[in-house]
Amino acid sequence: MKIIGENDNHTSNIFENIKNIDQYGEEYWYARELSKVLEYKDWRNFLKVLNKAKEACKNSGFNVEEQLVEVNKLSKRNNNATANIQDFKLTRYICYLIVQNADPSKEVVALGQTYFAIQTRKQEITEKEYDSLSDDEKRLYQRKLTKQGNYTLQKVATSAGVKNMAEFHNAGYKGLYNGETADDIFKRKKLRYREDILDNMNEDELIANLFRINQTKQRLIKDKVQGEKKAKDVHYEVGRKVRHAIEDIGGTLPEDMPTPKKSLKELEKEKKRLEAREKIKIEVGDINE
Repeated sequence: MKIIGENDNHTSNIFENIKNIDQYGEEYWYARELSKVLEYKDWRNFLKVLNKAKEACKNSGFNVEEQLVEVNKLSKRNNNATANIQDFKLTRYICYLIVQNADPSKEVVALGQTYFAIQTRKQEITEKEYDSLSDDEKRLYQRKLTKQGNYTLQKVATSAGVKNMAEFHNAGYKGLYNGETADDIFKRKKLRYREDILDNMNEDELIANLFRINQTKQRLIKDKVQGEKKAKDVHYEVGRKVRHAIEDIGGTLPEDMPTPKKSLKELEKEKKRLEAREKIKIEVGDINE
């Protein structure tokens, strides 16, 4: 059995090299670039694989529209003329499904299956693993989920016709925080200039906001909401209902939850400093040996 390694023609770097990062820090791949890496010379043949992946995505209970977005790109022809060509922005998960449905006889496809399976698993965490995390680690994990959720919600809201994203997000905060806007929350928490309110929430407050975000996204899609005012109304209503649910079960309301002493950015900086120190210790130890 052949093991794919650094001496082979392909390495996992070929998938990392075509990875893109958007303004929200979310990773994505272009279908055209992925098709070339997977050695599909005919775009039509690759589309067959992509359609199988979309079907698998749908059967797995995922929203296909959240996993790939069609985009038009300009392409130069041999005569220097330009033309619009079809392309797609792909999430890691849909890439994983694509390589699972691609030609398994290709070495690069086998490598892609391993690469996307391992990297997708790194994004997940089991209940047992979560319980073993420290309070700060749980905050970091919930913040990551909230960031991903907000990214998806913004895409859905944009499709619904929302242009003023700040007002749209404030509608949700007002519902959940009994009328408070993001700026009100910022001031109440006494944060410094340009600090992120979500980076200064504890685990439970982040979970409450994540529930608001996900439920709003589902309502916008399910009810096929169109129009900025309607979308804002839905966000406010969902936020209000999440607040009522917390009240009904006797939980702590989000504005009454304590603000952690350190923001997540501070914790991440501390973590990097510790890692740098450990690296220096190891390097010094190697030299002394």
